[in-house]
Amino acid sequence: MNKIEHIGIAVHSLKNANILFEKLFGASHYKIEAIESEGVNTSFFMIGDTKIELLEATTENSPIAKFIAKKGEGVHHIAFDVDDINAEIERLKSEGFRVLNETPKKGADNKLIAFLHPKSTNGVLIELCQEIKLPSSDK
Repeated sequence: MNKIEHIGIAVHSLKNANILFEKLFGASHYKIEAIESEGVNTSFFMIGDTKIELLEATTENSPIAKFIAKKGEGVHHIAFDVDDINAEIERLKSEGFRVLNETPKKGADNKLIAFLHPKSTNGVLIELCQEIKLPSSDK
């Protein structure tokens, strides 16, 4: 793992949370993105070298809606940047971690993502993130 890529925060209202966090950080969000496959809208802030991702549920059955219903708003996950997500998944499985996504999926902010189950990480949902690289156009 290279660094903390972002910290995900579950919120009831992206609009209200953006206002609050803009005041807190003294900076505006740089991106809003809908991830329909996850039932979530996201908003990203850049604070130094770290991103903060706000997550708002768009469906009652989304993981964020379930999280908020159970625990309320707050820190949802910590994401780590990795160079090779498939190799990292295999490494972590061999170390005994429970992987929720054995095959990475497309996430927000141009990333391939996979999660580790919090029961294997002291109650913290861990996300692995790898930048999706566009094919080289070298000729």
